[in-house]
Amino acid sequence: MAVAASLLGLEKKSLREQAVSALRRAITSGELEPGRHLVETELSEMLGISRGTLREALRQLEQEGLASAGPRGRLSVRHLDAKEIRDIFAVRAALESLASRTLIEQPRRAKAVGELRDALELMAEAAERSLEDRIEADLDFHRLLCRLSGNETLLHQWLSLEGSIRMSIMFAGLERATSNMSVDRHRDVVDAIESGDVDTARQTIIEHMQGAAANLVGG
Repeated sequence: MAVAASLLGLEKKSLREQAVSALRRAITSGELEPGRHLVETELSEMLGISRGTLREALRQLEQEGLASAGPRGRLSVRHLDAKEIRDIFAVRAALESLASRTLIEQPRRAKAVGELRDALELMAEAAERSLEDRIEADLDFHRLLCRLSGNETLLHQWLSLEGSIRMSIMFAGLERATSNMSVDRHRDVVDAIESGDVDTARQTIIEHMQGAAANLVGG
């Protein structure tokens, strides 16, 4: 089993949380690919933690939807199919279009737009760094959009999907994944919210999500 860079260098503080973060990054970036068995002996040695601590981390990954149990309870990196990808992006479109509508109807829309444009700048900067940085900047943008709505239930539902969203990112490989992280595609969303037109913002986000899903699974 090759040693992934994301799985090295844990500090002694909050080992479980660090293990979760390291494994989450490795799965999201494809270093631990879908279907791969998560072997406790190998992972605990790579991470420098006890098997008990690793089991706690793996349980959290399972709860997040990044790992799934197979025969005899053996955990593997979760594998999504094309229908699941389309379903995930359809739900995202519903949540994020509601978030955009809520933002447009708020008196603080201009401030929210400014925060979203700051997130775009961070995405542009991340494009010159690692794949991991690009993925996190992309997720940060969409999470921020939901958070700025002020609708805690909406945000909670988006966060409950985050593991599945992460699993979808590398579904079709690096080239298609990174094309979905285009700053220009996300700028269209911010421009639509800034316009104050609810229908335009809704349609822009639906097209954003449909285009991303089609890029990953075809069709």
